[in-house]
Amino acid sequence: MSSPAASPSQRSTSTKLLPTDPSTVANPLGEGKYIQTAGCIIIGDEVLNGKTKDTNSNFFAQFCFDLGIELKRIEVIADDEDEIVEAARRMTEKYDFVVTSGGIGPTHDDITYQSLGKAFNLPLQHDPETLKRMWELSTPQRKEELSKATPAQKEARDRMALFPTNVDKDENKSKSEVIFVEGDKWVPVVRLGGKLCVFPGIPSLFQQLLLALTPYLPLPPASSKPFRHLIYTSKPESVIAPYLTELQARVKKEGIRIGSYPYLYSGVHVSLIGHDIDRVRELGQEVVREVDGKVVSEGKLGNESEKAKV
Repeated sequence: MSSPAASPSQRSTSTKLLPTDPSTVANPLGEGKYIQTAGCIIIGDEVLNGKTKDTNSNFFAQFCFDLGIELKRIEVIADDEDEIVEAARRMTEKYDFVVTSGGIGPTHDDITYQSLGKAFNLPLQHDPETLKRMWELSTPQRKEELSKATPAQKEARDRMALFPTNVDKDENKSKSEVIFVEGDKWVPVVRLGGKLCVFPGIPSLFQQLLLALTPYLPLPPASSKPFRHLIYTSKPESVIAPYLTELQARVKKEGIRIGSYPYLYSGVHVSLIGHDIDRVRELGQEVVREVDGKVVSEGKLGNESEKAKV
């Protein structure tokens, strides 16, 4: 993918391009509903063959965690139309919010948009606003290069604005939206079926666009975020494992999740997550006694207060 933005001093346009107004973007899940579950699809042969290291799924996992969204699945798949179609349909059927990363550049193996068009039964059409922003945000030098480009080169560039498009605007099931989350970038976030958002694979751009998408998402209210108690113990994980297994079996019906995260030669973090704050804290004190540990942080997911350094 070519650069989505030019520095202010490089741009030749005097027109200030604005992001999409969040107030004009309806809640795709329906009034009063919000995102509870999410999935992530990393697309690219280069990830599977080890040429490129995926960091986008990790960033997305942290993004979901901080917002109280339960990330249920991450998949890495090839640049293969059938695989993209299958994964997109399956995940949007199961989860409220799905992102794809990669495969939206100008080359022959960038097939994400066309594959998603097939997945959602939508034709591909060039988006006029994206084409306009691509041109207006180009540097004078780049515009000079484009004026001399061959038809094949122009077609390749315009391919990055060729999106699955909802021809019937009254049809909500296969709705497609083009959301410009940042005014200084021509690349938008394309949302399909109200759930699946398409992102570039470039890590810096993925991160910027994902964070900027936040105002356009029906996010969980703060009151719905689970509460987490994090306890540190210097005991080996194998020593505390029988107790944690028994504890998880005992509190599973209460919707409380128990996890343990070892640090090589330096102890274990035990995590308790649930919605009943008092009950989580009560169990936390039990865990402290049983594993000879101490509470190191607690709070709503993404807003924990640190209580002690380990």
